[in-house]
Amino acid sequence: MRKIAVLYEDNHLLIVVKPAGVLSQEDQSGDPDMLTLLKEYIRVNEQKKGAAFLGLVHRLDRPVSGLMVFAKTSKAASRLSDQIRRRSMRRDYIALCQGQLPDDQGILIDYLSKKPQEGRVRSLPEDEGQRAELSYKVLLRDHSLNRSLLLLRLDTGRRHQIRAQLALRDCPILGDYRYSEMTAADKELASPALHAAGLGLIHPTKKTEMYFFSSPLYNESFVSISEQELQFALSRASAEGLIPQDFDLRQEVLKEL
Repeated sequence: MRKIAVLYEDNHLLIVVKPAGVLSQEDQSGDPDMLTLLKEYIRVNEQKKGAAFLGLVHRLDRPVSGLMVFAKTSKAASRLSDQIRRRSMRRDYIALCQGQLPDDQGILIDYLSKKPQEGRVRSLPEDEGQRAELSYKVLLRDHSLNRSLLLLRLDTGRRHQIRAQLALRDCPILGDYRYSEMTAADKELASPALHAAGLGLIHPTKKTEMYFFSSPLYNESFVSISEQELQFALSRASAEGLIPQDFDLRQEVLKEL
């Protein structure tokens, strides 16, 4: 059995924390995936006689940890997918990078290939690639180790977007075997230090605004950041309005699936 952190569940939504290394949905490898695990969880928990419905609204790359929302009804799936299309679903990430961006905050815009080549998406001319845009804020700088902790917000959701855009600026995510140079420090980590930490959405039936937060310390690749440092950085981000001041820091309830 695999333990998954469940942050919220009702008749329409299921919001969980995906562990690094677990697929979002099944592929040809046959390895465990979130969609299959959660369908079985619902079937058993709700004592359903047949297969449970569960809609995959968005994905995270296999090595990336963090928040995912699943739809338990077709109506919820349609309305959540519409929020993604309209770019009204908020997705905040925290990344620990090897390198420094020149400014403390900004917007990154690139045009990326749709399909990876040799496992990586590439930068292309504007008329050939897909527009990829995100905003960032530097939370911490460690000049002695040449590392930086970033808060990132996606405007678009391209494949490998965060990983590729940071690597294009010589600031790859620590431990990212596809986009970093895989130094000794990178090789010490089992997965990239990238965590989908914040998720904001409108409830598909209640129409209320909801925001969930999952600490990046859930991902062991952030082991070099202390809890005190992280709390200070997040408090400062909250004071600057980058993270809602009144968000519900929900306890991550581990359930065996």
